[in-house]
Amino acid sequence: MSESGHPAGRRLTRRGLLAGGAVAAAAAACAPASAAPDTAGRASAGPAPLPGGDAVEPFHGVHQAGVATSPQTFAVFAGFDLRPGTGRAALARLMRLLTDDARRLTRGEPALADTDAELALLPARLTVTFGFGAGLFEAAGAGHLAPRPLPAFKVDALQHGWSGGDLLVQVCADDRVTLAHALRVLVRDARSFATVRWTQHGFRQSPQVRAPGTTQRNLMGQLDGTVNPRPGSADFERAVWVRDGWLRGGTTLVLRRIRMDLEKWDAADRAAKEFSVGRRLDTGAPLTGRAETDEPDFAALGPSGLPVISEYAHIRRARVADPGMRILRRAYNYEDGLSPDGRPDAGLLFASYQADVARQFVPIQQRLAEVDLLNQWITPIGSAVFAVPPGCSPYGWIGEGLLS
Repeated sequence: MSESGHPAGRRLTRRGLLAGGAVAAAAAACAPASAAPDTAGRASAGPAPLPGGDAVEPFHGVHQAGVATSPQTFAVFAGFDLRPGTGRAALARLMRLLTDDARRLTRGEPALADTDAELALLPARLTVTFGFGAGLFEAAGAGHLAPRPLPAFKVDALQHGWSGGDLLVQVCADDRVTLAHALRVLVRDARSFATVRWTQHGFRQSPQVRAPGTTQRNLMGQLDGTVNPRPGSADFERAVWVRDGWLRGGTTLVLRRIRMDLEKWDAADRAAKEFSVGRRLDTGAPLTGRAETDEPDFAALGPSGLPVISEYAHIRRARVADPGMRILRRAYNYEDGLSPDGRPDAGLLFASYQADVARQFVPIQQRLAEVDLLNQWITPIGSAVFAVPPGCSPYGWIGEGLLS
């Protein structure tokens, strides 16, 4: 039977999802809802939406959405701490419930017991992505599978309020209202199992400003993510997705909150900024090239006999020669207001996805921490590591391979 016509979806209740112990409840949790309420809801939702409002990113598949997905305009990352006594069975109930919420919301349907159903009718390319921290693995009795914490880096000034977490919920959409509503639903349904540790909101230039698929600018004016592996390519498959074990089809996420000293950056002249990055700010081209995608010539020397691209320039320190060992940067800017003296609390939510944190992310960060000319303007103040489970079928749930 088709997904929208599956009869179990019409019997599904929030109480059944929370009960979760019986086979029938588990089956109900895995079944999609009928499309009939969605059709009726959209018919009475008011003026017809613009095409972007109706846009849907598929929830089901081998991989979770929100990784290879073309980045949306808005994102929120929410970290949770599990409540004491939350064990493996409770975690399975939680993930069944959150998976059901996500599959409904991402296709423009209200979640169960949603009292503001109209806010769910425009999915706006909504994606919901789940990540598991070390504490969740311990609670599930699988501590040996937990992602290892990052080593200490000398540039870090990490704050507890922006770091760690047992469970991550990443929500992205092209509409801020859609995003806010989805986050509210997911937090509500997680409340019996976990408390919110932190939330981090980010934004990018919208599709109305910069064409999808083009490199975005961060708040220092730099094009950010030029050497990202291309989704669908063999290099992307090797760099991002785990290929064996229970996490096969999943990935890992390192989320770093990087504060920028924009006042100090503003005081530097353009030549100093470009020398520190190793690229031109206007085009993103390396100092030895003309276009953003030109390969940097690290051997090129200037009139003084010194390298055109400094040994300590950011692009040289972050360089990874093997494309299959690179990281996927899916970064978002953040701006959390002004201090009393007018200084912006702003920076970058650096979301790095890779198959292996130790082999891919850590060596890059160690080189940057050792010496990177950009370090005089940026400081990592938050850090967290999560395993991102594979996706699920229309009748499965995220984390099933670990928790079932």
